[in-house]
Amino acid sequence: MTLTQLAYLVALADSRSFIRAADVAGVAQPTLSRQLRVLEDELGAPLVQRGGREGVTLTPAGEVVLPLARRMLADAERARTGVAELIGLRSGRVRVGATPSLCIGVLADVLRTFHEQYPDVRLELVESGSQPLVRSLVRGELDVALVIVPEAGVDPALHTTPLLRERLSVASPASERAPSARGSMTVRELARRPLVVPRQGYDVREATLRAYADAGETPRFAVEGGEMDAVLRLVEAGTGVAVVPDLVFAGRPRLRRTVLTPPLYRTVALARRADLVPTHAMSAFRDTLLTFLAALSAGGGLPGDVQVLRRPD
Repeated sequence: MTLTQLAYLVALADSRSFIRAADVAGVAQPTLSRQLRVLEDELGAPLVQRGGREGVTLTPAGEVVLPLARRMLADAERARTGVAELIGLRSGRVRVGATPSLCIGVLADVLRTFHEQYPDVRLELVESGSQPLVRSLVRGELDVALVIVPEAGVDPALHTTPLLRERLSVASPASERAPSARGSMTVRELARRPLVVPRQGYDVREATLRAYADAGETPRFAVEGGEMDAVLRLVEAGTGVAVVPDLVFAGRPRLRRTVLTPPLYRTVALARRADLVPTHAMSAFRDTLLTFLAALSAGGGLPGDVQVLRRPD
């Protein structure tokens, strides 16, 4: 049982609609529904009556849990407020960088949670490829960033905390026939299809082209360049296929995922300048991120083949 799950139950009880509750909570409806079922499984009883004419209503078990959930959330908020006042998180700034796929996959919810816990800490977000983010960290333009760990290792000027091990898979339009009936494909099979790749600076672009070169294949480009969201929209429109991180498939029903064989993986890490002592706000952001990822993993909310590498201390 997590506070996030209890907050979802309260939002659902107040709005009496999964759509409105998800909007209030700032998450996708499938995420809210999945987490609520995890909570019901944990408690051993259904908490809401689904599909009624009057919208969503609470079951007797839900009516018992609701006031307890409200009290627990209120107590948690009081605890956060007291600790924030003690350690000086009533002000400050955290400049966060992340790749577009991570912004799409997890960071939006993490930033929302952090803002709710520390509303007076100013958040600044920079979305870019992993390589430009590393340069911004080294120059002191960012405080922390979610970056991809390259095969050669990270810049020695940075301290990194590995967060996720993520598979790269082939995205194709769900409206079209699957590129492989067996659910997997080789780079040689992939090379027969038009390819969409993001602009230079994206590590997934470099990983894709390196896989083609290792297989002795030449890509047939449909479109080159653009940000990750543009790549995904081009694939949904049927322009071509793309090799993308598994995290981006969450909440994208118009995309079909086909795994590559042999598999391609990448490691996502939280990075900061090694020579600078983290501020209270930076440490709080790190803790919020780790707690969110652990809860998402425990609740089965991570799509595809994504593994959490670091748990909260």
